[in-house]
Amino acid sequence: MKINQVEELVDITKKNIRFYEDQGLLSPERNPENGYREYSLKDVDELLKIKFMRKMSIPLEDIRRVQHGQLTLSECFEGQSERLKNEIRSLDAALVLCGSMKEKNLDYSDFKAGDYLDEIKKLEEGGHEFMDVSKVDVKKKKNGAIIAASAFILLIAVFVLPVLIFGAFGDVPVPIIIFFTVFGSVLIIGCVRALSQRIHELEGGEENEARKY
Repeated sequence: MKINQVEELVDITKKNIRFYEDQGLLSPERNPENGYREYSLKDVDELLKIKFMRKMSIPLEDIRRVQHGQLTLSECFEGQSERLKNEIRSLDAALVLCGSMKEKNLDYSDFKAGDYLDEIKKLEEGGHEFMDVSKVDVKKKKNGAIIAASAFILLIAVFVLPVLIFGAFGDVPVPIIIFFTVFGSVLIIGCVRALSQRIHELEGGEENEARKY
């Protein structure tokens, strides 16, 4: 069956189905005549299993290990149960702290955040987890850099492609075609390298260094 049919059967978007394929969690057969994917009822059943396990917030790696027989289903859910219990304890701690803040009815100008951050640090040392806003910031910055780079590359393509197209019909001198090809390639390669460097800085350098101060 086609991916549109699978999408309706399992109520998972085509984008998500492709994602699970890219992650190696689903491997539909290929039609030898045209190379198109041919999904089977087994693939549908596999997607339903993946959908359920993702609804339970089970990590993709654990799903992969279960599929490969490296982890039993019981062990998988036992591990997830422990993770959920830890999350509940952390949420309970955050809820208690929120209640305490509410009862004190503090004014923002008198709010001594350092004292409460020390309390959070002690809770984290005891096994509780609170949101790491730095990771959220990094994700936003990475997405922004990717969008900006994509827009720049698209802009270059808009200028270069028409020249190449007209050049294919002999309407543009060869030196101009070569110039635009080299110039556009250099800009695109430079943009990709700059994007790669920026992502590397955000993931491991810039943000970590910033947290030291």
